Order: sequence, then structure tokens, then C-alpha cells
Amino acid sequence: MTPPPAAAGSDTPLRTPFTSLVGVRHPLVQTGMGWVSGPRLVSATAEAGALGILASATMTLPELRDAVREVKSRTEAPFGVNLRADAGNAADRVRLLVDEGVRVASFALAPSRELIGQLKDAGVVVLPSVGAVRHARKVAEWGADAVLVQGGEGGGHTGQVATSVLLPQVVDAVPVPVVGAGGFHDGRGLAAALCYGAAGVAMGTRFLLTRESTVPEAVKARYLAAQVTDVTVTTKVDGLPHRMLRSEMVAALESSGRAATLLRAVRHTAAFKKHSGLSWAAMLRDGRALRHGKQLSLGQLLLAASTPMLLKAAMVEGRTDAGVMAAGQVAGVIDDLPSVAEVVERTVDQAARLLREPAVGGPSTAV
Repeated sequence: MTPPPAAAGSDTPLRTPFTSLVGVRHPLVQTGMGWVSGPRLVSATAEAGALGILASATMTLPELRDAVREVKSRTEAPFGVNLRADAGNAADRVRLLVDEGVRVASFALAPSRELIGQLKDAGVVVLPSVGAVRHARKVAEWGADAVLVQGGEGGGHTGQVATSVLLPQVVDAVPVPVVGAGGFHDGRGLAAALCYGAAGVAMGTRFLLTRESTVPEAVKARYLAAQVTDVTVTTKVDGLPHRMLRSEMVAALESSGRAATLLRAVRHTAAFKKHSGLSWAAMLRDGRALRHGKQLSLGQLLLAASTPMLLKAAMVEGRTDAGVMAAGQVAGVIDDLPSVAEVVERTVDQAARLLREPAVGGPSTAV
């Protein structure tokens, strides 16, 4: 297990194996959130010294190329792109990353050994996201440069094991840098993760709730008003455990019968088909891949394939009544909208201070 880095002063970054691997100043990652992690948020994160990751699953190939080039026009700092390893055009997207000189490829599902090898041969850092120790071991054995492990507190698709239990298990299980995710939003969490042996933390909801985030202000207000108990896990969106804010749509999904659910899934799937240019066969194949090969009904496949449009309705169009809002449990404790630079600076400063002078009792040292 890697010991935590020496505590830094407020003007000195915390150096870890992850910062050295990726070439960033701070051991922080802004996760690749669909419809949220676009060029504006990613470039602001990169400029602040953390690793910003573009979410590409909802982009066509030309849109992804344009987004990558826009980030490069805004910053010279390293950044990453999140890919779906099971996408039908995954090979084309990998070539795009290599051709454009993207520093990091992250994955929500484990990439194949061959895909990892192709990226590494081109000098791209491979950072798969995992939710179990066995998956971390597998991708590390296949050559992944680091792993991002998300505990059950994290937003979107999630597991049942808390980060405080899962993270140290993964740190002990693999020989590569580990980035913790799920439940992090400030320097206290970063300091704790470093003490567990992690080389950094990833945050989604915290970066979503910043001034550079393009999420509509009315939607941000829903997040800021949420209590911890307003963040729930439902399987009614696509059949998998999905952590999100309680909303009108979540309530409707959970109370709908099969016929209404199927009709809604067909409508949203057709909308995403039009947006993405994918065929019905390709969308059903992607839906099946998202469900990890389980035996599924047509309705379940359509639910999985239609999820992007449910997210878009809220996160792009601001229609909280017609969409879903993925959220980590930390949404219930975040109550401000700082800039990305402020988030990064105060998180690192607070972590450094706590590593240098651990708080014992007394009032919270939150910033």
C-alpha cells in the first residue's frame, strides 16, 4: 500500500503516483458525466490543475472530435475522454483519441486486453472505472495504468459497497495507482482517501455544481435544495441500480405499469436514435451490453438504450419533470456554486492542512 504523500503547504500541490502518471498538478479527477462533462467544464478543470474528463457516450464521432479540439483550444493541460468499451465504434473513438493526442482514456465498463494494449502502445494512459475488487485485479492484470474505484455513494450506476470499505480493499489488491470515487466533495475526503493509500479522488456531483457547469440553473437549484435523503437508488430507469435525485420522473417510473414503461422507453429510444444516428440494431446491442449480457426482455433493452434521453431532458433541457438527475449522495451536503478553480484550490488546501495538522475534535474544518 502506498503511504500518503507528505503534507504540502497551501501553495504546493500534493504529489502522488497519479499526478506523476497523468501530468496534472493535483490528485483530483472530474468524472465523465453524460451531457454534463463538456469542453467548458473539462477545460476549466484542466486549467485548475486537475484531470478533466470529457463524457463521449452521448456524442457522435464528429461531435467528439469537435469537443476534443475545443478543449485543446482552451487549455494546454492534460485531459481525458471517457469511452464505452462496448460501443460499436469503440475502435474509431480510440483512433480519434490517439490522433488528437488525448492524454487519458477512461472507461465506465472494463476495456478488453487488446483495447488497453492499443492505447498504451500509443502512449495514452488507461484509467478504467471499477466497482469491485475482482474487476480492479482484472484490468490491472491486462495492463491498465491506474483504476478508478467507485463506492455505493457515487452517482449514476452504482454498487452496494461503501467507498470506505471498497477503496482500501482495491488499494491492497492492485499494484497501480488507485483513484477513489463516491462520497467525495472536499479536502477532508481527499485527505482520508490519501491515508487509505489512494493516489487521488474523483468527484462528479461537486464539479456538476460549479459555475462552469452547463447544467441549467433551475436543475442546479434542485441539487442544492436536496437533502441526503432526497438521493435515492432505483432500478426503474434501466434495470440497474442507479443513484439519482428523487423527482417527478423517478416517481412516475417507479409507479408505472409495464405498458406505460415500454411506451416511454420506445419514445426516448427513438429520440436518441435520431440524435446519435445509430440503427435500432446497434442501439439494442448497446443496451444489451450495458446490462452485462443478462437475459433481457425487449422492454428492458429499450429502457437501457433510452436512458441517455432521460438524462438529457433534465441536464440539457432543464426539464426536471421529464428527466432524471444522476447524483451522488454528496448532493445532500453541497450548498454552493463555486468556480471550478475554487473547488480545486480549497479541496487541495484543506487536505494538505489536515495531513499536516490532523483535526482532533472541535468544530468542522470544512471549507
